[in-house]
Amino acid sequence: MGNVFTQSWKYLRAIVLIYLSLFAGNAIAALLPVTIPGSIIGMLILFALLSSQILPAKWVKPGCHLLIRYMVLLFVPIGVGVMKYYDQIVEDLAPLVVSCLLSTLLVFVVVGYTSHYFHRERQIIGKANNPGEEK
Repeated sequence: MGNVFTQSWKYLRAIVLIYLSLFAGNAIAALLPVTIPGSIIGMLILFALLSSQILPAKWVKPGCHLLIRYMVLLFVPIGVGVMKYYDQIVEDLAPLVVSCLLSTLLVFVVVGYTSHYFHRERQIIGKANNPGEEK
């Protein structure tokens, strides 16, 4: 019986912490003069807390696993909501497809060049290059 309470506490704590970061993000978004979604700010807050280890990852892990496990079900209402605008989507299909393709291509190019830049071979400072040495 104690194990059930322990597991329940872990899930409850994880969900509460995730929602607290969401509510903090929404509060900050309401105060900002620019329009940034509160959920994005909340995710950044949660990321900052986890990466700085102020918040232990094991505290939010059960809730994250639960949300990821049932993520497909969370997209069903959104998909149904999009079907409400079917006529408008069909009417603007060509611009939507072109913008999706161009933005995808732009992301591929930027990520490719960025990855190439960061993974290039660099000369080590203080080490002399030997002409006969192979790379």
